[in-house]
Amino acid sequence: MSYSTPHIWSIIILLGIGSFLIRFSFLGLVGGRKLPDWALRLLRYTPVAVLPGLTAPLVLFPAATGGSPDGPRMAATIVTLVVGLTTRNVLAAILSGAGTLAIGLWLFG
Repeated sequence: MSYSTPHIWSIIILLGIGSFLIRFSFLGLVGGRKLPDWALRLLRYTPVAVLPGLTAPLVLFPAATGGSPDGPRMAATIVTLVVGLTTRNVLAAILSGAGTLAIGLWLFG
């Protein structure tokens, strides 16, 4: 399907307006008020919920392998998870996972 240039720009502008309105509905309308304790407690888990949603498809269906899972990525995921849970250090988990992935790809291609 081919889109014309004005059609593409109208889509970009509408998505930008929609994104702004979603953010403004929370930050602009609620930003000056104190949120209830239950809402603050739930908001603390937002990054923890978003990161697996962003990374899981990259691990389970990597584009580099045509969408099939492979050993080096699974090993890097497991190492990252174990190091993160044992040390409670995000940087150590990320670096150990990246190192495992680099070594795994170097060894197994």
